[in-house]
Amino acid sequence: METADAVDELVSRDAREFGTYARTGGWAFALKVARSVRPGGQPAGETPKISAKYFAELAGCSAERVMRYYKAWDKAADDGVVPHFEVLAPGQDIELPDSDAWLSYYTSRSSAASERGTAIAAAAEAEGIRPTKALEVAENPTALRAAILADPSTAQTARAALLDRLREDPALQTELARDIVRTDDLKKAVATETQAAGRIGYVRQIVENGQVRTPAGQTIDAPAALRAEAERHLSLLDELDDDEEAGQWVTDAYDTVKGLVAETVEADPELRVQERRTKFYSSLQKATKVFEELTFEDADDMDDIYEDDMLQRLEELQAALSTCITNLRKAAPQS
Repeated sequence: METADAVDELVSRDAREFGTYARTGGWAFALKVARSVRPGGQPAGETPKISAKYFAELAGCSAERVMRYYKAWDKAADDGVVPHFEVLAPGQDIELPDSDAWLSYYTSRSSAASERGTAIAAAAEAEGIRPTKALEVAENPTALRAAILADPSTAQTARAALLDRLREDPALQTELARDIVRTDDLKKAVATETQAAGRIGYVRQIVENGQVRTPAGQTIDAPAALRAEAERHLSLLDELDDDEEAGQWVTDAYDTVKGLVAETVEADPELRVQERRTKFYSSLQKATKVFEELTFEDADDMDDIYEDDMLQRLEELQAALSTCITNLRKAAPQS
């Protein structure tokens, strides 16, 4: 059995230093910097402490690394967590904070000092993770790409984060929209999802507003039976998990509601007449606009564009218009 008396002093010292680091983390090393590196602006002759550059040379590391420990201690001193540099003497030991507090002040990456690094560190803290982890990911975009490509859960996390970023980044919105319209598969997927969203919105407005648009464009009050059926289908859609395919559910809900709307219109003579009238006016307005654009732009110079088929179609259109006008005149109230 091993005893304390039998343990080599060098081994014992290693164990003690390991225990100190286990309890205090980076504070143990930061203290060595804080008590041995002179504060900025203090002349060399006034203190036995040395410059960060010389300390780094003696330590066999970069001055940048030493300064990261220096700055972490400085921030903690400003918060009253540790003593300021000026009151510490070389070799002096003090009670060090818990290791968990160290991560709030120290970052092991030089990128954290930049504006970009500061923003990443702040976002990491808001998410409850160590800034060093987020900075490591940001500095390795190829690794991030590999994880997204290989792992569905990572891709889902990245998608959610990207959506959050898009809400506050108009430039990124524009770039992503351009990427989508330039990619046929994505463009088709967006069109499909847009159609599905429109159909869900059609069903949802019946439930929430109690009104529905007819095929001709009228807005009418939805009967109780129609609202109940719309609510039933909407509840089924709302119960679907995020990863479930909603396409067929959406189609069933939309087709069912549209069919009930058509039945509602057909069952009410007055509403049926108004629907026909609305549809006729809508078609007439569209035809008028198209024909006006056609005649205004092309009527002055027909020589270059003339085709026999054009004349035939216009004559057929004229005959149809004459018949329609005749029938409307017969239907007009007699004065």
